[in-house]
Amino acid sequence: MHERLTTQSYALRSPVKAGSEKPLLVCFSHLRWDFVWQRPQHLLSRAAKHYDVLIIEEPMFKAGVTPHMDVSERPQGVTIAVPMLPEGLSHEDIISEQHDLIENLIGRESASPRVFWYYTPMAMAFTSDLECDLCVYDNMDELSLFRGASQELLDLENALFTRCDLVFTGGMSLYEAKKHRHRSVHGFPSSIDFNHFSQARSIHQDPEDQAMIPHLRLGFFGVVDERMDIDLLAEVADLRPDWNFVMIGPVVKIDPASLPQRPNIHWLGGKSYNELPHYLAGWDVGFMNFALNEATKFISPTKTPEFLAAGVPVVSTAITDVIRPYGEKGLVEIARSAKEVVAKVETILSRPKDPWLARVDRHLAAGSWDKTWGAMHKLMLDVTGEAATDRPTSSLPVYATTPAE
Repeated sequence: MHERLTTQSYALRSPVKAGSEKPLLVCFSHLRWDFVWQRPQHLLSRAAKHYDVLIIEEPMFKAGVTPHMDVSERPQGVTIAVPMLPEGLSHEDIISEQHDLIENLIGRESASPRVFWYYTPMAMAFTSDLECDLCVYDNMDELSLFRGASQELLDLENALFTRCDLVFTGGMSLYEAKKHRHRSVHGFPSSIDFNHFSQARSIHQDPEDQAMIPHLRLGFFGVVDERMDIDLLAEVADLRPDWNFVMIGPVVKIDPASLPQRPNIHWLGGKSYNELPHYLAGWDVGFMNFALNEATKFISPTKTPEFLAAGVPVVSTAITDVIRPYGEKGLVEIARSAKEVVAKVETILSRPKDPWLARVDRHLAAGSWDKTWGAMHKLMLDVTGEAATDRPTSSLPVYATTPAE
C-alpha cells in the first residue's frame, strides 16, 4: 500500500519537502504513475535526485465528493497529486476546478525556481497562467493520432509549443515530424534499464500462471489497446496451433470481448515491472504485433530494447522506429504478414543465439535511462544557465539517441 495523505485543496500550500534545497519539477501527466512502468517513471524517478518532483495526474471522479487533491508519496521519491472531483461537472467546470486546485497547491507565481514538465498538452487548459522558470514538453507519443483525440488537443499542443523552452521526443520518427515546430527539439528514443531486464537471462523458474503453458512460447508485454494487431495474433495462432502466445498487459480503450480467444493464446493480464523479467525468462521469442495505423505511426516501443536486454529474440511488425535501427542491424526480425511472422520465428529458432546476443549487448551498451536523463538534464541546465554540480566529466551528447544509435 502506498502511504497516502488526502488533503483539502487549501491544506497543502507547497509540495516542496521541508528543508529541501532542490528546485520543484511539476509534471502534468495523462498517465497514472501506478499503471505501467514506462518512460515517465524511468525519467522522473531519476529527476528526483535533482528536483522535488510533483506529478499531477488527470482527475478522478466520485459522486458527492468535495473537490480536493489526493496527495501521496511513492518509494521512488516522487509525490503524486490527483484532483478528486464530483461526478457530473461540465467540461468548463472540470478545467476550472483543476486550475484552482493546482494553483492552491503550488501557487500562481514561482517563489523559488521551478520546472513545468508536460506529457499532455491538455494540461495547458488549466496551467497556462501559472509561472515557471523552465518549460519542457516530453512528447513521448503522437497523441493527436490516438483514438478519441480532439481538435482541442491539437490547439493546446500548439499553445504548448509556443510556451515551452525544450521539446523532447520519444522516438526519431516523432523527432522528424516535430523538429520544424520548435527552435529546440531533441530526439530521445526509448532507452533501457539493462540490469533489470537482463535478470531474465539467469532466471529458470516460471511464474505460477505461466508454468503450465507449453513451449514454444511467443510473448508480448505492454498495454493492450488499439495499437495491437489482434487479427494478426489470431492468424499466427491459427497457422501454428502448437505455438503458445503469452499476452501480458492491461486492456484499455478496446473491448476485452474483441480479443481473440484460442487454446494457444493466453491473456495473463497486467504484471508489475518487477515481475516482467520472470515472465520473459520463459519465452522463446518476443512478439511485437503492433498494428500499422495512425496510433503507431510515430511510436518508439520501450519494449524493444527491454526484450533484447532479457536475451529474448524478437519478431516485430514494420514499425519505423523498430526497423531503424533494430531491424537494419539484424537485432530484430521484421514481418509484414502472418506467414512472415512464422517464417521469421523459424529463422530465429534455426540460428545460433550467441553471436546475435553478442551484437545485442554491444548495441545496448551505448545507452541507458541514466544517460538519457543526464543528456536531458544538461539541456535543461543550459537553458537556465545553471551549472550542474554532479554533471559527468565526459560530456553527454546534446542530440541523444540512446540506445538507438
